[in-house]
Amino acid sequence: MSDTPGSPPQLRGFEASLPIALLRARHATAHKFKRHTDAEGLTQPQWRVLRALAAGEPLDVSTISDRCVLMQPSVSRLLKGLVERGLIENVEGTDARRRLLALTPKGRALFERVAMISEAVYRDIESVYGREDLQRLVEMLVRLREVAESLPDLPRVMPDLPPGKR
Repeated sequence: MSDTPGSPPQLRGFEASLPIALLRARHATAHKFKRHTDAEGLTQPQWRVLRALAAGEPLDVSTISDRCVLMQPSVSRLLKGLVERGLIENVEGTDARRRLLALTPKGRALFERVAMISEAVYRDIESVYGREDLQRLVEMLVRLREVAESLPDLPRVMPDLPPGKR
């Protein structure tokens, strides 16, 4: 991928693009879990919220947003629907300014049903991909996220661009 001075920069091949490869992998794996969440009337983001709350600790909207990788306005709308379905509820906390949410017994039962199928999907993936390889992949993705978050938005070394192209 060497650039000749004066020629347009050479990009990596489309299939070698990190964002494209990550999107394709996400789409392919999320699709394997989607059928059973759909069958329970849950969207993937709703399932992520139930999963985050399943640890048992009540969470505030900001924490749910961060853990589930969702924007806060989306989480607020999503939570409203889950409350209306009786799957989650507001709970008392020590700070009245923070709205805390937890699973209801109905939400816990739904989580447990979906979790059983979800774990079976994980076992299918592990049986072909390999348990150690999958664990290493997740560790590598966590590290990639940490590195990406630590870098500035612009490249540390900017390429020489022609005048007027910055």
